Amino acid sequence: MARWSSPKDPALEAALRRNRRWIVNNQIKRLLLRFPSRTAPVRLLQSRFKTLDLLGRAANWLRKYPSCFDLFDDGGGEEPCFGFTKRMAALVDVEEAAVTASEPAMADRLARVLMLAHGRRLQVSKLAALRGPLGLPDDYLLRLLPGRTDLFRLANPYPHRRNAAELDLLRWVPSLAVSSVEAAASASNSPPRFTCLLPPSWTKSHAKMEEFNSSPYISPYSEKWAVIGTDADAEKRAVAVVHELLSLTLWKKMSVLKLEHLRREFGLPEDTARMLLRHPCLFYISNRYKIHTVVLRDGYEGSELKEKDPVVAAKDRLGELMQEGLHEYNQRRSAANLEKKKRRGEIEIKEEEKEDDEAAAWLDSAEKREERRKFYKVLFNDDNR
Repeated sequence: MARWSSPKDPALEAALRRNRRWIVNNQIKRLLLRFPSRTAPVRLLQSRFKTLDLLGRAANWLRKYPSCFDLFDDGGGEEPCFGFTKRMAALVDVEEAAVTASEPAMADRLARVLMLAHGRRLQVSKLAALRGPLGLPDDYLLRLLPGRTDLFRLANPYPHRRNAAELDLLRWVPSLAVSSVEAAASASNSPPRFTCLLPPSWTKSHAKMEEFNSSPYISPYSEKWAVIGTDADAEKRAVAVVHELLSLTLWKKMSVLKLEHLRREFGLPEDTARMLLRHPCLFYISNRYKIHTVVLRDGYEGSELKEKDPVVAAKDRLGELMQEGLHEYNQRRSAANLEKKKRRGEIEIKEEEKEDDEAAAWLDSAEKREERRKFYKVLFNDDNR
């Protein structure tokens, strides 16, 4: 994989800026949802702390988010437990409702991904890499498959092998076999082609994109993708596949490592990262948090998504509540530290200094007001009109 990134784009870097804390709290939320009561022992979370790449006490972490998590005893007074606050539980319910309402769209996205793959099938273990970017819940197989037996089939062609189960697409769906590039071209009544979203000053990149667009667009859903003749055509289709995959994700981005993990299934070149870097008009590669991530440029307007899925909007509200809880915790800590300084006698000196500064500022402003009054009195005197 390439060990470099695209030239920095501040707006897209801001879009990728996600606090590690929110990711951890989302994992804690998923842990609680596995329990019907939505409560769990703190010791269980403590045992997962190494998996979450955290140190310290789980109880201390939970106390940092009082708007999200409640700490309480199990009734016997011995086993400390934790659960959602009322506000957090309400937002979790909103997110779950958004996920349930999005099930038809999820099924369409899953079908499109299988239509992009060789043989219209993917191993379930490899689909796990796409579950997060596609916005699929942990139990997506139980949610989507039972009611769509005419579309999906879960099979294990190698019973003696673990993790060999495959998800097959049973029939081709012509209405879904339209890429985002083709849909945009149809809306503008023009031939499908890629668009360069870099500033006009990037003349070389614009020229390369024009050259790339000089050959006909190859749909990523074309069933002839395995017999494409030239290297140029192979790259044209590979670029179209990555563009379509990213357009199907909720956040229009994906780890380059995950993309390369699915290279054979989608007919991508061996060095996919190099291919992405050859097309900066379409893809932006960041190494934020030491993770190479590819972002679809036309999925964003500045640092904001052009189209925000309801599930994304629900998750954003959860993030805002987490931020509010952390702010509340920091305010309490600041107040407690201030009280300690008062008790040690450190704060009085600072308060006296502050009072002296405020008095000096008041006198200064009073003198300035008097000067302004005299100035305007002379300026608007009848003798000067």
